[in-house]
Amino acid sequence: MKKIMPCLWFNFDAEEAVNYYLSIFETGQILDVSRYGDAVPELNGKVLTMRFELEGQEFLALNAGPQFPFTEAISLFVDCETQEEVDHYWEKLSEGGSPGRCAWLKDKFGLSWQIVPRSLVTMLQDDDAERSARVMKAMMAMGKIEVAVLEAAYNGS
Repeated sequence: MKKIMPCLWFNFDAEEAVNYYLSIFETGQILDVSRYGDAVPELNGKVLTMRFELEGQEFLALNAGPQFPFTEAISLFVDCETQEEVDHYWEKLSEGGSPGRCAWLKDKFGLSWQIVPRSLVTMLQDDDAERSARVMKAMMAMGKIEVAVLEAAYNGS
């Protein structure tokens, strides 16, 4: 078990969510599952927690009810190398959820994700303030990030 890992609180659909995420990412696995016991008779035998891994990052999914829904105060950042990766994750994770602005979306469980091409980060960190400002302006007008549009802004065309 990792020293620190995000714990994601689900409204009794953690197992569905974990399997959904595993179907989207190239590498991942369920590491262990714990179940409710006799202490909570109405949930006895149902999944309490699932420790799982996506792309080398461990998470804990907790089945605990509707008291604490996800908010945008925390999001999962997905580093994408290509437009094809951006398209894949954006399409899969926004299905049944809601697209947002500037690379953000909410999945069907309400969890926020940022689907970000690595080139965006590189262009925003450029020492040329005018170039990076053009990229920022272009990004602010987008939902899903389009690398070709960002590159055009970066190059001033």
